[in-house]
Amino acid sequence: MTLTFARLLPRIGLTASIHALAERHAVWRQRQALKQLDSAALRDLGLTREQAEAEARRGFWDAPVNWRR
Repeated sequence: MTLTFARLLPRIGLTASIHALAERHAVWRQRQALKQLDSAALRDLGLTREQAEAEARRGFWDAPVNWRR
C-alpha cells in the first residue's frame, strides 16, 4: 500500500509569501488607524464609533477580496 499526500494549496514562492504578509499587515494597520479616528472623521466616513471598533476587531486575514491585489 502506498500512502500519497495530495497538495491542497498551490506552492507559492518566497516573494509571493512576503507580499501576502505585507498586505495582511497593511490591513491590520488600516484597521488600527480607523479605530483612532475622532468622531468628526468617522462621521465624514459615515461610520459610527461602534462600527469602527467592530472593524478594528476583525482579524488581519479577514479582508474583502477587493482589498487584495
